[in-house]
Amino acid sequence: MILTIDVGNTQILGGLWENNKIVLRFRRITGTSTSSDELGLFLRSVIRENGFDPALVKSIACCSVVPEINHSLGSACLKYFEIEALFVQAGTKTGLKIKYPNPREIGADRIANAIGAIELFPDKDIVIIDMGTATTFDAITYDKTYLGGSITSGLTMSMQALAEKTSKLPTVEILATNQACGTSTAQAIQSGLYFGHIGLVKELINRFSTECFNGRKPLIIATGGFARMFEKEKLFDFVEVDLVLIGLKKAHELNKEIK
Repeated sequence: MILTIDVGNTQILGGLWENNKIVLRFRRITGTSTSSDELGLFLRSVIRENGFDPALVKSIACCSVVPEINHSLGSACLKYFEIEALFVQAGTKTGLKIKYPNPREIGADRIANAIGAIELFPDKDIVIIDMGTATTFDAITYDKTYLGGSITSGLTMSMQALAEKTSKLPTVEILATNQACGTSTAQAIQSGLYFGHIGLVKELINRFSTECFNGRKPLIIATGGFARMFEKEKLFDFVEVDLVLIGLKKAHELNKEIK
C-alpha cells in the first residue's frame, strides 16, 4: 500500500492506495507545533481504525506548503513506518517541463496537482483551479509544460478578512446562493463571496485561455474543498477532488528508483 499526504495551510489530507485505488481518505487540522509522535500515532491509528494494517504501507509520498511541519512529518514516517517519505519539491522527478526561473517558488501542492492532471488527461492543454485556503490557477500545455499561474484568496480567507478587519461584519457560513442582492448583512456577504468568486474564476479562465494556449480551448479541472460548491455554475469541465493524491502517487512512481 502507498500512503499519500498533502499538508495544506488548514488541513492535512491523506489517501491510502491499494492496487491503484484509493481505499481510504482522511483529514486532520494542520498544526505547526505538532510533534512527530502525534503525527505518527495519528497516521497509524487512522489506518488501523479503518480496517487496514499500517504494516502493509510500503511507500509514503508527501507534499507540503507548511515547512514548519515537514521535519516532524518526515520523522513520523521513519519512526512509525520505517519509511523515508518522498517530499515533492525542487529536484523531484515530475514529468513536467517547468517554465519558472526559480522552481522552488512553486507550491508543492500545485506541482502535485499538475502531475495528477497530466496523468489523468495526457496531451491536453489544462487549467487547474484549486479552491482551498487559497484559490490557485495553474496552466499546463499539451506537451506537459508547466507555464505558471495565479494565486488569490480563497473563500474562507476572504470571509475571515471581512470579519476580522471590520467592526460590524460577522462571520457567516459559506454557501452557494441563488440571490446576488442580499436582504441581510449575512446574505450580502454570502452573495459577495459566492458570485465574486465566480466572476474571478471566469475572468482568469478567459485570460489564461488567451495568454497561454494560442487560442486553443484548455480543459478546466477543479479540485479542492470548495470545488463542488460551484458545479452547478458550469465553470469546469471536470471536478476531481483527489487530484493532489493522484499526483502524489504518480510522483512516487516516477521517483521510486531514486534513493
